[in-house]
Amino acid sequence: MTIRTRFTEEFGVRYPIVCAPMALVTGGRLAAAVSDAGGLGILGGGYAGTLGGEPDLAMELEHVLGRTFGIGFITWALARVPHVLDEVLRRSPLCVFLSFGDPRPFAERIRQHGARLICQVQSLQHVDQAIEAGAAAIVAQGAEAGGHGATRSTLPFVPEVADYLAKRSPNTLLLAAGGFADGRGLAAALMLGADGVVVGTRFWASEEALTSVAATDRALSVTGDDTVRTRAVDALRGVAWPEEFSFRVVKNKLTEQWTYREAEATAAFGSLAAAYAEARSRQDLDVVAVVAGECVGLIHDRPSAASIVEAMVTQAQSLLRGGATLDFSGRR
Repeated sequence: MTIRTRFTEEFGVRYPIVCAPMALVTGGRLAAAVSDAGGLGILGGGYAGTLGGEPDLAMELEHVLGRTFGIGFITWALARVPHVLDEVLRRSPLCVFLSFGDPRPFAERIRQHGARLICQVQSLQHVDQAIEAGAAAIVAQGAEAGGHGATRSTLPFVPEVADYLAKRSPNTLLLAAGGFADGRGLAAALMLGADGVVVGTRFWASEEALTSVAATDRALSVTGDDTVRTRAVDALRGVAWPEEFSFRVVKNKLTEQWTYREAEATAAFGSLAAAYAEARSRQDLDVVAVVAGECVGLIHDRPSAASIVEAMVTQAQSLLRGGATLDFSGRR
């Protein structure tokens, strides 16, 4: 099996599937498994150790050494501890994936170490920053995604960014993120003009992920209707995210109480920090966010990362071949 795109050619992978660098989820085992299966595993550097309770990055890196891998950071958090980037670059990652902040201060350092810069964007203004930073690839993230994001929807945002890049930076690759969990999504992303997909929630529910079994079990019983995007959770737990980004999670008692009281939550910044940390230690999912995107309704099991990659590629190939036999009425 093979699906060749500009991304597979330039990044030297078999399939145009990237594992999102999910904080507290994409550890070394998951990143390694995706890379071994022919995609690109990007280790989740998350908050660069500034959040507390994050996996030991040095230990997670041991799982990916000798493989093709990337490392991803939340940009505004990395800016607080920039030396962490230097430590990681010494491990020779293929790429550094930056999200949620201005990538330009880090771009030259990344290039000097021979790594490629991938920038996740949520608006055309972000695209301009990424182009100026010399990004090898841009990830257009739609609001359907789990975790943090903004307001643009995947379906119109991806082709708009594709057209934007065609005019301003045609050699920059485009990856799509936000709602991609199977081969249908992969095929659709390629038709929208992307060179590949970044997959989060589907790999979040994989054997190798750091996700707790309790969180996965909760997610397997819900649909996309049961997710919500809110800023309240970050405010209450005391994590100072920039205002333009909100957090998509599975609804629970905490979100039921606070989702539509964001101004109050902001005024009460950090008031639940201790309680939230204690709830995390005992896996109280009525308080702690189960982080998943709208595509959680497509997920019904927790298979290996390799089987996820294989299933996505097989289904996408079948759909792309079948599509070539359709006329404009949809008839074969």
